[in-house]
Amino acid sequence: MVFRTHLSSDISKSLAGSEVVVAGWVHSKRDLGGKKFLVLRDKDGYIQVVISKSDPEELVRKFYELTLESVVSVKGIVKIDERAPGGVEITPKELIIHSIASTPLPIDVSGKVKADLDTRLRERVLDLRREETKAIFKIVSTALRSIREELYSNGFIEVMTPKIIASATEGGAALFPVIYFGREAFLAQSPQLYKELLASAFERVFEIAPAWRAEESDTPYHLAEFISVDIEMAFANYETVMEVLEKVIYRVVRNVSEECSKELKILNHELPQVRLPFKRFKYVDVIETLRKVGSDVTKGADITSSDLRRFSKEVGEELYFITEWPSETRPFYTKPCDNNPEYTESFDFIYNFLEIASGSSRIHRKELLISRLREKGLNPENFTYFLKWFDYGIPPHAGWGMGLNRLALMLTGRSNVREVTLFPRDKKRLEP
Repeated sequence: MVFRTHLSSDISKSLAGSEVVVAGWVHSKRDLGGKKFLVLRDKDGYIQVVISKSDPEELVRKFYELTLESVVSVKGIVKIDERAPGGVEITPKELIIHSIASTPLPIDVSGKVKADLDTRLRERVLDLRREETKAIFKIVSTALRSIREELYSNGFIEVMTPKIIASATEGGAALFPVIYFGREAFLAQSPQLYKELLASAFERVFEIAPAWRAEESDTPYHLAEFISVDIEMAFANYETVMEVLEKVIYRVVRNVSEECSKELKILNHELPQVRLPFKRFKYVDVIETLRKVGSDVTKGADITSSDLRRFSKEVGEELYFITEWPSETRPFYTKPCDNNPEYTESFDFIYNFLEIASGSSRIHRKELLISRLREKGLNPENFTYFLKWFDYGIPPHAGWGMGLNRLALMLTGRSNVREVTLFPRDKKRLEP
């Protein structure tokens, strides 16, 4: 059988009188006696099917048999009716039931009855059929394609690094151990060390892949499993890769704005204004500004989201970089500033109050790397697999990592990374 010849987006007045086969989920039903209305939903939208009392009894019987979210194909004739979605409807000749949905549904897919986020995540597959949720992931998909397009156009190649590793990437304790053929290994926190090595072979690499952090953070902005967008670039420093990042953000926002206007309207969200270059603020100047407006933050400390809100408001910027962070706050591979090693050639990219990405120039000299490992209380012997390659010509290099889930918050106006993650994993959630 033919499951479908046209999507809802294909059905227009120009097809009036033509026979088509549409398919989808039963979104709504109305029985007005002489006429029965069936609205089907497919990946692009809605199409109305109208069954009249003069139609075969089997069509009427199947109409009554159908429940919301049942899956059907309908063969019929396109008819113009301005009252229908899109100004057209289908007069059915045949209705084929593929699957009958159980009742009652655990959540209302139409969105008329609201559900809290925990309920939505528990019933995630049904939640993903909601118009708002589908809009989120259409935007995320457009963003992913845009990231790849921008990086490919600048000579980067896409790589895939190991996700089962022998030791901590960044020396932290927030690791998920796994049993690997009788010995202990870990899920990767980041592709950091591998992408640095790959930059010594391919010069410009990027990866979009999952990473894991076993942190105790239970906030709207943290997950145990997340998607990280990473680049590494040879013969570059932190300023070079900041320019790459802002071009990526510019392209993403432009493409989402142009291609996802329908989805943005569904979400009632306006994208931030992107003007290049983004402003750069040195860490020490941010601290000074914050203290002037009443914060008790001190030099050497991290900057909290509440202080970032305060700073964003003070300088009137939505999108900006904070640069040259203290050495004590940065991983061992971050290059110290030549003129003041207390600070580093590093940056965070901020959207309002949220860190979206972080990057730096990297140390490419083995002796300094070993020294920095020891300063951080780490044993260089545990990093032999990484350090050995620094004997064979590692170029100056730099890179960044960006949380896709956090970028998605910026693009969709949502307030919790779980909303923009298909099947989120956190301290409480391991299924679905």
